[in-house]
Amino acid sequence: MFLVIKKKTIAFVLAGLLAAAGLIFSLSGANAAAVYFGTSLRKIPIYRVDTQEKKIALTFDAAWGADKTEGIMEILKEYGADATFFLVGFWMESYPEMTQKIAENGFEIGTHSNTHPHMSRLDTETIVTELTVSCAKINSLTDQQVTLFRAPFGEYNDKVMTAAEGLGLQTIQWDVDSLDWKNGPATDTVNRVINKVKPGSIVLFHNNSDHILEILPPVLIALKEQGYTFVRVSDLIYHGNAYVDSQGEQKLN
Repeated sequence: MFLVIKKKTIAFVLAGLLAAAGLIFSLSGANAAAVYFGTSLRKIPIYRVDTQEKKIALTFDAAWGADKTEGIMEILKEYGADATFFLVGFWMESYPEMTQKIAENGFEIGTHSNTHPHMSRLDTETIVTELTVSCAKINSLTDQQVTLFRAPFGEYNDKVMTAAEGLGLQTIQWDVDSLDWKNGPATDTVNRVINKVKPGSIVLFHNNSDHILEILPPVLIALKEQGYTFVRVSDLIYHGNAYVDSQGEQKLN
């Protein structure tokens, strides 16, 4: 049996293939072909950075309580570790002096929203308000210009990220979750972090978890022995000529 294909059909298929090829080559970025062939087109935050250097970013989310924050900074200073704190607006209102101390000790501050809502459920205007109000509080208390945003609960969508981008904010997630907020045994948390860290990792801690002051020293000691250094998020990520792949890893083009 012979299969008969009309010239018109062949021409249509060829035209479609040519159009597809044109789309692939017209897309910007090194992952254009991957995007066309099924990779999600949704916006993705930076979870980690593609680097051969043994450097990582320690991050601390602050929304409730502050009694351990000064101790965290003292430990970081003792071990020569830099870090980034993501602060919620109402936390800064409750602890303005501590917010200032974080900046005075040379640590980076990013916004964690103003009221810690589920931001993916909000309309664009409310998202923008959450970000602008919280950034204004950081700037007013510390004179730092905010460039980083971490979404409450780690929840985001294109609407949230587009609003953040419009305000000049880079959305940051994490690839190593300490799970310190579960307040389990400190040794379990220490081992979890040490075993999961890789060059370019972003580690999530919370400023008021029960055992954070017990967790930090052994984590810092072990990772320093492995040759790691601890930098701000803004010193870990690439600025320009980079993209975030479908797994949330930021790579140079």
